[in-house]
Amino acid sequence: MPLPALLVLIPLSSTGLSALRSDFDVIHAPDAAQRARAVADQGARVRLVLTNGTTGLTAAEIDAMPALTLAAALGAGYENLAVDHARARGITLVNGAGTNDQCVADHAFGLLLAIVRGLPQLDRACRQRVWRTSLRPPPNVSGKRLGLLGLGNIGRRIARRGLGFDMTIGYHARTPRPDVDYRHFDSARALAAWCDYLVVATPGGSETRHLVDADVLDALGPDGFLVNIARGSVVDTAALADALRRERIAGAGLDVYDTEPLPPTELLPFPNVLLTPHVAGWSPEAIEASMRQFIDNARRHLAGEPVLTPI
Repeated sequence: MPLPALLVLIPLSSTGLSALRSDFDVIHAPDAAQRARAVADQGARVRLVLTNGTTGLTAAEIDAMPALTLAAALGAGYENLAVDHARARGITLVNGAGTNDQCVADHAFGLLLAIVRGLPQLDRACRQRVWRTSLRPPPNVSGKRLGLLGLGNIGRRIARRGLGFDMTIGYHARTPRPDVDYRHFDSARALAAWCDYLVVATPGGSETRHLVDADVLDALGPDGFLVNIARGSVVDTAALADALRRERIAGAGLDVYDTEPLPPTELLPFPNVLLTPHVAGWSPEAIEASMRQFIDNARRHLAGEPVLTPI
């Protein structure tokens, strides 16, 4: 029996592709030109699609794949996947929930420590033989107020790391979480006005676009720091650049931004901005877990069994 055709729309290593080829006839199309060609030439035989939240899957592409029965997002996000259209077609949808939570939380806290303590600037100063007596001492992370914009799996893991630093935790979500003792705020602005450090851990998409705007940044204040490991769309980049220029916030650490894969040019002049190339969810452990979960989901789906992580 021939292997089911799997269209992979995201870059994968040779190791990852080899793991998939044991179960699937893999069509790898990680860029726009290859993607369009694969959908046009081979869409009729595709039964499964592997993508991610940023890359997504459009309604038109779904219509070009009449045999498609499963669409999967490798990570937790799926904001650019045409969910309603897929559901109308009866297509099963899954994501990679839980596979990279620890990795993202580690990275978020790494960004927070680095920007608050000024580690990149201190490294440069040390290389230039500038001693501490010529520098302004950076503030503590411990004992401060940590505000989490979103309290899903990743937000909860960031909160646990904050507790390890004796931080007081507050959060904003659409509804209060009855199973936690953290303080709930009814708006992003109220949370920003309360906290010292604001970490964005909310899903992307139209509902959260520019949730962190000029008003929220002003509320965070000149001693406040911002970290975003969620989606670039959640933070208004122009407003952030303006807040930094006017010294309305103390600094920012961003793993995501609207201009990906290019860096946000508006933020490059600021030494108190730390940028990483959307790698918060990337580690050998997280990638392996994501691939393994996708394969398990696909095998279950093809066998007519319930999937592990339905959207």
